[in-house]
Amino acid sequence: MTEPRIALLQGADGDLSDDEILALYAVRDRAASWLRVNFVSSVDGAATSAGLSAGLGSAADHRVFDLLRRLSDVVVVAAGTVRAEGYGPMRLPPDAAAWRVANGLSEHPVFAIVSASLRLDPSSRIFTDAPVRPVLVTVEDAPVERVEALSAVADVLVAGRLRVDTARMLALLAARGLRQVHCEGGPHLLGDLIGDDAVDELCLTISPVLEGAGASRIAAGVAGHVQRALELVHVLSADGNLLLRYVRRQPQDGAENVS
Repeated sequence: MTEPRIALLQGADGDLSDDEILALYAVRDRAASWLRVNFVSSVDGAATSAGLSAGLGSAADHRVFDLLRRLSDVVVVAAGTVRAEGYGPMRLPPDAAAWRVANGLSEHPVFAIVSASLRLDPSSRIFTDAPVRPVLVTVEDAPVERVEALSAVADVLVAGRLRVDTARMLALLAARGLRQVHCEGGPHLLGDLIGDDAVDELCLTISPVLEGAGASRIAAGVAGHVQRALELVHVLSADGNLLLRYVRRQPQDGAENVS
């Protein structure tokens, strides 16, 4: 299978290599906390097709999606998205694991699942086949019996009483050395992160389709009007898809942590 063509819109010629793409998305200071979120949307703003975000994805989108995992210390996903999208263990392919080791990282990023209810099966392959012990981020009011069962297969972190406090979650992850955070959904988790002003970067793929009415947006659940200013860092183009990278707008000097 040939690699999808990914090129800068601003006059770049030819295909970009994996190393060139990784360089485009790298941050300058890995020691500083950085939260990247990655989503796909139709042209008319739908976050899903037939109920799944995967229905909007393309070969180019999947390629960049996989490359972004290489750069992360931890991949954070809400439990609802884990169930809906059929996630398995966070195990990177051998070439990606080798690249991480060659660049001073662990073979695989940590998989962190966010769930207030902890409605997860401890016998799932997500836990039993994990190359690195996963993390579960939950709340004080989570069912005790589920906390006990899942503590046997994952590290359980408590971030809030009734709902997950995303600022607390990020602080707990940073305390474990997991500062480069890659969030893959879902919409309610993104809504919470936007509301808490925690998003440093949004990677958004625009799929060249119209989905019509009824589909959800990439963010949901934010109470009241919230606006966060972003700056466009680059645009990649592949087979009609636009892969956009936005970062938090900084005063005067631009996005200080972007390479």
